[in-house]
Amino acid sequence: MLPPETEIGYAPPMVRHFSIFLDNRVGKLLELLASLDEEGHVAARAISIQDSSDYAVIRLIVDRPATAREILESHQFAVCETDVLIAELSKDHELHHLCKFLLAAELNIHFLYPTMPRSEGIATVVLSTDDNTLAGQILRRKGFRLFGEADLEY
Repeated sequence: MLPPETEIGYAPPMVRHFSIFLDNRVGKLLELLASLDEEGHVAARAISIQDSSDYAVIRLIVDRPATAREILESHQFAVCETDVLIAELSKDHELHHLCKFLLAAELNIHFLYPTMPRSEGIATVVLSTDDNTLAGQILRRKGFRLFGEADLEY
């Protein structure tokens, strides 16, 4: 028999996030996304692009991260993987509330970007903090809904 789950022992759902480094050349983003779709039927669920004159960093959440990892490795893309949170935003749980609660816990937000729209019209954001487990615990306690990888298949 398992012990009862406490808030301190709660591990929020995490989602695998890829940071992919690409040469900043015409067609490289298409090459990346097409290889994921055509070789593994992997769909992007969230994307953020930071570019410079020489390279771009693509932040990507997909519906099939294990398959995506294999494809990225086979194409020798330079990739870093991390776990991130995906939080739902709503009328009573807006972005400024999320920031206020994390600031109160002295958690720094490293990055935050929106996901692709879901068919239900639910607004969600991807975020990474100094301590994602603590951030997830705080957000859940404050009534935010958090999504896991199983929620990305739609």
